[in-house]
Amino acid sequence: MGITQAQLSRVENGPPLVHLDRMAHWAQLFGIPGAYLWFTPTGRNHMTGVAGAGEPPSPEPDEGRRSLLAAIAAVAAGAGLIGSTNLVPSRRIGAADVTRLNAVLTLYRSVDRESGGGLLYREVARFAESVYRMLDWTHPAGLTPRLVAAVAAARQLAGWTAFDAGRHDDAQRHFIAGERAALTSGDSSLAAMIRYAQAKQLQHLRHNRDALATLQLAQAQLGAQATPAVKALLCGAEAASAAALGDHRTAVSTLGNASDQFDRISQEREPDCMGFYDRGELLAQYGRVYRDRARQDSRHAPEAVRWVEAAIASFGTANVRSTVLNEVGLCSALFLADEPERALTVGARVMEQARGISSRRVRDRVVNLRRDLVRHRELPEVAAFERALTARAAAAT
Repeated sequence: MGITQAQLSRVENGPPLVHLDRMAHWAQLFGIPGAYLWFTPTGRNHMTGVAGAGEPPSPEPDEGRRSLLAAIAAVAAGAGLIGSTNLVPSRRIGAADVTRLNAVLTLYRSVDRESGGGLLYREVARFAESVYRMLDWTHPAGLTPRLVAAVAAARQLAGWTAFDAGRHDDAQRHFIAGERAALTSGDSSLAAMIRYAQAKQLQHLRHNRDALATLQLAQAQLGAQATPAVKALLCGAEAASAAALGDHRTAVSTLGNASDQFDRISQEREPDCMGFYDRGELLAQYGRVYRDRARQDSRHAPEAVRWVEAAIASFGTANVRSTVLNEVGLCSALFLADEPERALTVGARVMEQARGISSRRVRDRVVNLRRDLVRHRELPEVAAFERALTARAAAAT
């Protein structure tokens, strides 16, 4: 089935799956007759469960995702949020329009977590820039803070998908516009989330001192709006940058602060922008910190493996990209823990998983596995894996 035991456990014990591409694939693998399915896979007759004469084959995953994006764009256009040329006639807007705007953003976020920003960026950027113009439309004065915050959230998502797609200049442009709008709306939690996204981009580009400064600014400006989830998120990211800079004592201490705040979370009191944050995200930062420690002292490598495995087991089934990113981290940790055979097994799985996600960030992280396999490259299998990674790096340039 192409999934790990941990992923299987989440399927068995978690909420019902609603991702049709994945369910259709499993139904085909097991040969389940269509009469027993509550959905109809493309290319199959619902009554017989097999492809009928003259029926087209099932579309590739990207085709299905593009169809989904087209459907979301149609919803946005139907709600008067975007037009076919990005220009929507100015009109008076009300609370229902802001509610629709946030609903469309929720749909886009769900696609981002599962499919990556590469496929999504152009659509989300178009949407974000279109709704940015809504700030000039007439609306009740009392609606202004909600409208500005919704527009800020749209720019934040556009920046995040641009970053994930490797479009770093575009990401910064959207983040700056989003931060300005969030501060104007008085939503310091949203402003902190945008700075967190900026810091994640800086970490990816290995500018960890700048990332730390950005995260510390976010912490300082939160004030009374600082909730446990937001504090835990920012502390976890700070710990990752501290570890990357070699300050492991501070990193471990800051992780402790993140865990303390996580244990205080009450979901009903957290802002909507923190809906994605769960224990898997916290544990993933533990994995990052202990991988960096293991690069200096291999005695920490088994603990890095343990934390990353715990993170993978904690992610929901819809959070595909985070799961794959942490599978990459597990592969690194296993090489550092002198378990090359297990590392190669995970690495082969990661290479396959990465093909199904349109994320430049994932591809970069996969290629970077080369730095942690050095001690084992005399093994023929590891040398072959390194050649495959080098070939993938060359293909991406």
